[in-house]
Amino acid sequence: MFYNLARRKLLGAWQEPGIPKTSFVITLILLWVLLWALMGQEVLPGGNLFGLIVIFYSAFLGGKILEIIRIPVVPPLPPLLGMLLAGFTIRNVPIIYKFVHIPTTWSSALRNTALTIILIRAGLGLDPQALKHLKGVCLRLSFGPCLIEACSAAFFSHFLMKFPWQWGFLLGFVLGAVSPAVVVPSMLLLQENGYGVEKGIPTLLVAASSMDDVVAITGFNTFLSMVFSSGSVVSNILSSLRDVFIGVLVGIVMGIFIQHFPSGDQERLTQRRAFLVLSICISAVLGCQHLGLHGSGGLVTLVLSFMAAKKWAKEKVGIQKIVANMWNVFQPLLFGLVGTEVSVEALESKTIGMCIATLGFALSARIIATFTLMSFAEFRFKEKVFIALSWIPKATVQINQAVLLLFLLREEGTDCKVAKERKYAEEGQQAEPF
Repeated sequence: MFYNLARRKLLGAWQEPGIPKTSFVITLILLWVLLWALMGQEVLPGGNLFGLIVIFYSAFLGGKILEIIRIPVVPPLPPLLGMLLAGFTIRNVPIIYKFVHIPTTWSSALRNTALTIILIRAGLGLDPQALKHLKGVCLRLSFGPCLIEACSAAFFSHFLMKFPWQWGFLLGFVLGAVSPAVVVPSMLLLQENGYGVEKGIPTLLVAASSMDDVVAITGFNTFLSMVFSSGSVVSNILSSLRDVFIGVLVGIVMGIFIQHFPSGDQERLTQRRAFLVLSICISAVLGCQHLGLHGSGGLVTLVLSFMAAKKWAKEKVGIQKIVANMWNVFQPLLFGLVGTEVSVEALESKTIGMCIATLGFALSARIIATFTLMSFAEFRFKEKVFIALSWIPKATVQINQAVLLLFLLREEGTDCKVAKERKYAEEGQQAEPF
């Protein structure tokens, strides 16, 4: 809402005949001076806020450019591709990147906030009736493809990239997560236009994509604990299941709370509800990250927003619009920041081929598994192909997990064992851009 309002004001001011463009430019300069007076070096080249602004506007512009481009016979290019390319360009052009500095804590918090907004949209967009009808298919789609891709990636990385089995499964669960930031907005758009609604395909994919991420994050945390701790396998598995239990329990409790507060007789009820959902969910995700409960925050968000939407029914439309406007602000930030994580210099030619082969085999196994699992549902051949191909997108979850992995390795020290593990992590991270 704030983003759209600000955009209309700025464009209106620029296009309005009564306001000279010179005055408009001077106003922007004075705003910049005001920020500099308040925040000092942060808004100058090399400052954290300066880098954030550069990434945001570059990604926003990249998305708009790709919206304009139309290639004959080719479907319209998604704006997020332009945003990724903008971030990628900033990272790999040294003269620009030396002035763009974003602290790891800022980048991680912003990415997690953006993912939270996507999960809120997913929870609010679920159709309870369609979900009830497709619950069996949803469970198969949530668990099957992710587990099969993780096992396939572990197998091929062990024999092609010489990874130990634990690191192979760690890489497998990094790759196994579908990107909700790609799938959810696309499915919600199809749902708004009435495509696939009769068979509940958008609801199926939105719900399953969110649960798929929970499965992948739980598997990732389990094998991460095995790699970095001396505890038993059973204790590590129980620890991951504890995170899931906490997420569901807190989500249910907070969902019941938000169904009744704020009460229906209050003014500006839609805005209050939207603010409460956003603040609780973002706090839950960032708080769980801080406490080490990496699999809990997403579940809290999904369960809470689904329960709230079920109670609010038609009243949720206004809340969905507010959350969608928040996504319009965070989408350029998310994909711009993801793009800046990809460095060409970090790619080694000898491992690129192995990375592509491992990823290709794992994705092929995932597509075949998804199509096979959908064969037991009442979908036409084209619908099965669509669902199988919709299960390919990857980006946001992979970057978060890869950054967390490298951060933990830096914290461990510099001995030979850690150096070897860092090598596995860096080679695994080279699979992420592809």
